[in-house]
Amino acid sequence: MPAYDSDLAYIHDVGFGDFARKAAPGLLAILRRAGIRRGLVVDLGCGSGIWAAELTRPGYDVVGIDISRAMIELARKRAPAARFINASFLSAKLPPCDAVTAIGECFNYTFDRRNSRRALASFFRRVHEAIRPGGVFIFDIAEPGQAARRAYAKGKDWAILFEAEPGRDLLIRRMTSFRQVGKFYRRSQETHRLRLYRSSDIAAELRGAGFAVRVLRAYGRMPLPSPNAGFVATKR
Repeated sequence: MPAYDSDLAYIHDVGFGDFARKAAPGLLAILRRAGIRRGLVVDLGCGSGIWAAELTRPGYDVVGIDISRAMIELARKRAPAARFINASFLSAKLPPCDAVTAIGECFNYTFDRRNSRRALASFFRRVHEAIRPGGVFIFDIAEPGQAARRAYAKGKDWAILFEAEPGRDLLIRRMTSFRQVGKFYRRSQETHRLRLYRSSDIAAELRGAGFAVRVLRAYGRMPLPSPNAGFVATKR
């Protein structure tokens, strides 16, 4: 399954990066309230490096991990002070760290076919082992109840047709993108499948891994898309 190839990665970066930018102040506030004002943050599903760049600006060390090679290439240009790894979060080695983040429904995507609730439960235990006592694990998920949607968007040198088809526990997103190359536009298609998880189930898995859990509906002033949920999981 394609995982943000070069054209879709570019379009996502230039056209849809506002969520990460607007969420950044709220995310930084969560870190500071936890007493984390320096140290290493592991950014899972780092995308084009927008959040990683916001972290390096006040002096955090950052390791970004993403399964999309095109996204990693963009991230390295945007946040040169960070270190980036092209890998699935399920297989990447997690270094000892102060915090782990995964912004933008990272854990719902099935680019890695192993991804499931059982795999996430095991992964949450790995995160708990990697984070120091008092550290935090911040992320958001897409929940069941997603609306069917068709949309069109365009920019200076790109356009995209978007269709979302929800099921009971699965969301299928079909995207047809057009990116200008010289005088012409290159057409590409991707279909993304996301497993939908209930916030109560994810909170239970986090507690089973040893975390204290708080459920969020916004990162500071940036609301999460409904019916998505965010989590701040703290290692005691």
